[in-house]
Amino acid sequence: MLRNLLALRQIAQRTISTTSRRHFENKVPEKQKLFQEDNGIPVHLKGGASDALLYRLTMGLTVGGTAYAIYMLVMAAFPKKQN
Repeated sequence: MLRNLLALRQIAQRTISTTSRRHFENKVPEKQKLFQEDNGIPVHLKGGASDALLYRLTMGLTVGGTAYAIYMLVMAAFPKKQN
């Protein structure tokens, strides 16, 4: 039993330590410069066009959801009369 656990431990260590590691370029300093610039743009829009698109989509969904919620509240508060 102990022998099996030791063998499993060795296999796990070998698998983790010998996996090929991808080397990525460190882009953190570039992003820090971008986001710390004082150019009047809000931080949630400094990422470019994709950030602006996501922001507009989020605002559109928020406004639409709020309007729908108010509409449903009005419909619940003033139900149609049955004749």
